[in-house]
Amino acid sequence: MRAAALLRHHATHPLPRSVFEEQGFTDEAVETCRLERGFAEYLCGHGDAARRRSVARNPHLDPDLVAVLAEDDDDNVRFQVSVRPELTEEQRAAVRAEVDPDGMRLTLPWVHALHDDPEAMRRCAASSHLLLRSSAARAKRLPPDVVERLARDEDQVVRLFLAESCDDAPASMLLEVWLWWNGSLSCPGRPRSHPNFPRRDLLRYADDPHHRLRQLALDDPDSTADLVERFSRDPHWEVRRRAAEDPRLPTASAVRLLDDPHEAVRVTAVRHGRLPARMLVRLLRDRRTFRDALVNPTIPVAVMRRMAEPAG
Repeated sequence: MRAAALLRHHATHPLPRSVFEEQGFTDEAVETCRLERGFAEYLCGHGDAARRRSVARNPHLDPDLVAVLAEDDDDNVRFQVSVRPELTEEQRAAVRAEVDPDGMRLTLPWVHALHDDPEAMRRCAASSHLLLRSSAARAKRLPPDVVERLARDEDQVVRLFLAESCDDAPASMLLEVWLWWNGSLSCPGRPRSHPNFPRRDLLRYADDPHHRLRQLALDDPDSTADLVERFSRDPHWEVRRRAAEDPRLPTASAVRLLDDPHEAVRVTAVRHGRLPARMLVRLLRDRRTFRDALVNPTIPVAVMRRMAEPAG
C-alpha cells in the first residue's frame, strides 16, 4: 500500500534515485513517475538498454533528454522516442527508427485517445511514421480527407486496419483488400462484411480470372442456383468452398464435394444443410469427420441431446 501511495505521489512530485532504489521500484516507476533531473540523466545513460527503453516512454522527460535518447545506440530505445506524442513531425522523422512492416502492430494509446479529434487524425495520417498512420486507421469514424489519404497508403497493413476498423472505408479499397485478405480472428468477416463493401453488380465478376473476385458473384442478389452449381466445379478451391457454403447448392453436389481434393472444401461440405440424413449419420460415425458433422445445422435437437448424454 505504501509503495502504491508513493507511486501516486511521484506522479506529480519528482522521484529521487534514493527512493527508487530504497523501495525497489520497477520499470513502472521509470515509465510513469516524474523523475528528479539527476535521476533522469542517470537513467538516460544507464548501461541496461531495457532501462533506457523504459525511461524513453516517460511522458515527463525533459526535451533535451529526449533528444539524447533519440541518438541512442539501441534501436528499440530510438523507436520508443519516435512514437512520443509531443514530437513534431520534423523531430519524429529525424529519429532513426524503423517499423517492421511484417511485425505485429499495436495501436498507440495516445493516438487511440485522439480518434475523435479530426485535426489530430490528419496529422497522424500524414505522418512518415508507419505506426502513427496504422493507429489512426483503427478509428471507427474519420473525416473524408483522412479516409482518402489512408485508403491509398503505400502500406498494406494501414489499408487493412482501415478496412477492419473504420466504418467510412471506401468500397474500392475494401475490394482491393479482399483480393489478399480473408479476415482476422478479431475481425473475421472484414472486409467482406463491411457495410460499404460492394453488394450489387457483382455478377460481372463471374468469369473474372482472379478467384477472389470470381466468388463474389454469388453475393449478388441476382445470382442463381445454376451459378452455385457451376462454381462447385471451379478450378480454384476457394471458389468451390464458397459454393459449398451456399444453401442453394444441390444435394448431389454437396455430397460430391465431400470427396473434394482440398480439405477446406470437404470440411465445408460436411456442414452443408442439404446432406441426406443417411450421409450425415455416416459422417457422424467417422472419426475423421464427426467433429465437423456435429455442427451441421440439420441435426435435430433431440438427437444432439442424446449424443451429449454420454459425454455428460
